[in-house]
Amino acid sequence: MTTVDDDELHALLPSLRRFALWLARDASDADDLVQACLERALSRWATRRGDSSMKAWLFAILHRQFIDQRRRAGRWRRVLAAFGGEPGAAPSAEDAFVARSSLEAFDALAIDHRAVLLLVVVEGLEYREAAQALGVPVGTVMSRLSRARAAYRKLTGDEPGGARLRRIG
Repeated sequence: MTTVDDDELHALLPSLRRFALWLARDASDADDLVQACLERALSRWATRRGDSSMKAWLFAILHRQFIDQRRRAGRWRRVLAAFGGEPGAAPSAEDAFVARSSLEAFDALAIDHRAVLLLVVVEGLEYREAAQALGVPVGTVMSRLSRARAAYRKLTGDEPGGARLRRIG
C-alpha cells in the first residue's frame, strides 16, 4: 500500500485546476470537479499502482469525473423537461431534489398504478385506449387512475398536511 505524497499532490493542484477549467469552462464548476477528483483519488488511494504516474492517474480520474457529471446533467435535463422544467438549463439543487423525489415516489407506487399513470398522464392515451392496452374495463382504468393520483400526492406531500419542500429567504 502506498502512502499519500502531500507535496506531490499539492504541486499537481494548479495543473488539475487548469485542466478542469478547460473542461468545465466555469471556475466554480472546475473547483467542484477538482474536489470530486481528489475525493475519489484519496478514497481509492490503496488501489493506485505504485509504479504508475500520479499525474496521469489524477488526470484520468478528473476526466472521468467530468464525463460522469455531464452524463448526469443530461439525464437531469431530460427528467426536468419531462416534469416541465426548462430544457437546456442546468438543474438547480432544488430542481434535482424535487425531480429525484418525484421519481422515487413514482417508483414506490404499485405496478398497476404506475402503468395507468404512464399510459394516461405521460403517454396521453385516452381512458378507452389505456383500458385496451391494459386489458381491463374503462371503469377500472378510471378508478386505478384516481387511486394512483391520490397515492402519488400522498407520497410527494402534495396533499393537505403532507410534507413540503419550502423555500427559505
